[in-house]
Amino acid sequence: MASDYHPPAQLVKELRDRTGAPFADCKNALVESKGDLADAEVVLRKKGLAAAQKRAGRATTEGLVGHYIHAGGKIGVLLELNCESDFVARTDVFQALAHDLAMHVAATDPRFLRKEEVTEEVLAKEKEIYRAQALASGKPEKVVDKIIEGKMEKFYEEVCLLDQHFIKDPSQSVGQVVASAIGKLGENITVKRFVRFKVGDTGDRASAAS
Repeated sequence: MASDYHPPAQLVKELRDRTGAPFADCKNALVESKGDLADAEVVLRKKGLAAAQKRAGRATTEGLVGHYIHAGGKIGVLLELNCESDFVARTDVFQALAHDLAMHVAATDPRFLRKEEVTEEVLAKEKEIYRAQALASGKPEKVVDKIIEGKMEKFYEEVCLLDQHFIKDPSQSVGQVVASAIGKLGENITVKRFVRFKVGDTGDRASAAS
């Protein structure tokens, strides 16, 4: 049964300004949420994630290199963001995303692009530390593995770019922000690699998709 609610144009515009989603999608989300902006944003995010899953297998051979320079030239980031067509690569939404992701890397200094990049050596070391901490605090052995599992999720959020909370909207992960852009632009979008330079730092971060 169709909803009798018809969102006013100003409300649709406000949702568009907040999300960048197309007018029709914003209107439909507001109808579904009966005019609640926060709920409408959730509706749009879910649709973006669904669209991302559908397009995940598509090849991304176009794109651009986003860049960001911070702190008076002391920190710099290059990030390759890929999409399916040159047309999308030239859109303001895609270019803004590449810039924002490079800015995010400059601010948060992720060690890896995604969970799958984390080496077995690093994982083993982290788990060993968390196990020792749990046992030292008197936690029973039977719950230690559960504690380690929770701490590893937090670890991924701290060191993996796609799992980090996005600096411009901490309610979303970077992966969710990319998924939202996929929903808006209608193409698969992937972060291929990034490198972060800091003056005087010999351990510059570089990451690439496997």
